[in-house]
Amino acid sequence: MAESFGDMLREYRAAAGFSMGQLAKRIHYSKGYLSKIENGLKPPHETVARLCDSVLNAGGMLVEAARTARDRIAGEHKLDRRQVLAAGTVFGITLAGGPRPIPHEGVVAGIRTTFEHLRRLGMQTSPVVILESLVAQANTVCALAHENPEPIRSRLLLLAARIAEYTGWMSQEVGDEQRALWWTRRSSELAQAGGDRQITSYALVREAGLALYRQDPITTIDLAQRAQVSGSGSLRVLALAARREAQGHALAGDRDSYQRAMDRAAELLDSSTPDDRAYPELGTSAPDPVELARGWALCDLGKPDDAAAILERELARLPAVSRRTRARFGVRRSLAYVLSGEVDQSCLTLTETLDDVAHVDSATVRMDLRELARHLGRWHNHGVVREVFPDLRRALSQRA
Repeated sequence: MAESFGDMLREYRAAAGFSMGQLAKRIHYSKGYLSKIENGLKPPHETVARLCDSVLNAGGMLVEAARTARDRIAGEHKLDRRQVLAAGTVFGITLAGGPRPIPHEGVVAGIRTTFEHLRRLGMQTSPVVILESLVAQANTVCALAHENPEPIRSRLLLLAARIAEYTGWMSQEVGDEQRALWWTRRSSELAQAGGDRQITSYALVREAGLALYRQDPITTIDLAQRAQVSGSGSLRVLALAARREAQGHALAGDRDSYQRAMDRAAELLDSSTPDDRAYPELGTSAPDPVELARGWALCDLGKPDDAAAILERELARLPAVSRRTRARFGVRRSLAYVLSGEVDQSCLTLTETLDDVAHVDSATVRMDLRELARHLGRWHNHGVVREVFPDLRRALSQRA
């Protein structure tokens, strides 16, 4: 049995009948770089592990070995939940000046309209533009719910839950994971207090998304599966949970489990019908979120050619106002192209995407952008790469 990643890579390469040069050519890395990894002179990068795993049909073993090597070197980063919980609670806030009259239906509808306007802004601009307004609105609606009787209390609590969930998402977009987690869990508490557990399931999907960006497939899969067995989610929420589970399996290099979860997500989404009576619609507004996730996941599975083709098709379907989604998957498309050796196409599509990236000012998009920059840097003498790199550096230096 191989004792290190390099030993394991050498065994799988030999079993597949590849020379080091042949493998290097297939994954678009240099032979010298692979040699250093096999001989333990360089730590394995997970992207290289994914590409090798796919070419050598290692069934996720190389992906897992790379992650084990990374954890041994750096140690796993774990979120300090005590710090999150110490942030306090929102529900006990009361409005200054004493009790207010019971708000009528038009007032609740007006608050919801204001939130939906903020959400539309969040699709197109920096999260810092709307985050303070979201926090203030969530606190205000919580306070109104606290001082009013049923049935208006439950209506306000459910609206507050949806606002809190979106506040968590925008907190993640500015790069504050602890705040994102706190608001996400707060949304679940508010929804349960309002008598509807649908956001409880969706909050688990959101937490799984946080784990996905931490490159933690085990937690991603666990949270996504818990969302599916909670028994409280709509078909749409269950579809989004299965979608997230599939992304977790892809991150782990498990093709079979990925395919089963992705097929389940597609089936559930096809069977779902829009229902935003309690909340404005949960999750992405993309025409086909499952196909977008499929393009994302295939890149993690070491299939960048297939990933690029799917993302190219699905990005063409996104409306211009969906800047945040266009930026996120546009960067992933450019990453898929460079991993498949299509450097010119990677730079061309990146040029098309950078305007959206600049407008939405997303910490999570910049994570993928840094990965893309690292790979494009291997072609730093290529003319098209030299042309795009100044704009790429400016996008990376942007801070929410």
